[in-house]
Amino acid sequence: MYIPKINIMQDRERIVAFMQRFSFATIITSNDNVPVATHLPFLVKEEEGQLFLYSHFAKQNDQWKDISNHKILVVFNEPHAYISPSLYEKEQNVPTWNYLAVHAYGTGELITEPAAVKDLMEATIDNYETAFRAQWARLPEKYINGLMAGVTGFRIKVTELLAKEKLSQNKTIHEQRNIIASLSSGPDTAAQVTAEYMQQNLDQNP
Repeated sequence: MYIPKINIMQDRERIVAFMQRFSFATIITSNDNVPVATHLPFLVKEEEGQLFLYSHFAKQNDQWKDISNHKILVVFNEPHAYISPSLYEKEQNVPTWNYLAVHAYGTGELITEPAAVKDLMEATIDNYETAFRAQWARLPEKYINGLMAGVTGFRIKVTELLAKEKLSQNKTIHEQRNIIASLSSGPDTAAQVTAEYMQQNLDQNP
């Protein structure tokens, strides 16, 4: 990922928090030099100082066969917002787009043991909707086992993180505040969250 120096995101804690907040990401592998992508929810976990990504494929999705012993890329890329040149102080400007993105590279391994797959699914439930646990516990064991048979779990050991926050850092403080005000007041929730990150960046770098 191309990252100008001004847009580099280096705070690991901030990067991991971003990945956990926007955890529906795109996993990209290669098969015979053809890139393959699937959109999945991920669990982002620090384990003894090592970052791991956990998720699962539908077994019918052959991309799981490219997980073991291959380099993998997972892209986390929300939020984003169109930036109008009307928000700048000078007329000689053009539209642009603000966004945050994290590229996580790593190596993968499959999770196939039935109990481990079930643990993964229950950890996913706990991450996204703890309240569903009670309903999950009432489901027939045969039904749950059928679900588990239809998925392939995996985890990725992250070996490299590239993180970018393009948040108008090259503009004046006045222009940045204009953009924040505009994005915050509009109906687009992604733009509102972009403004939130812009404000955090200003607060940390006054």
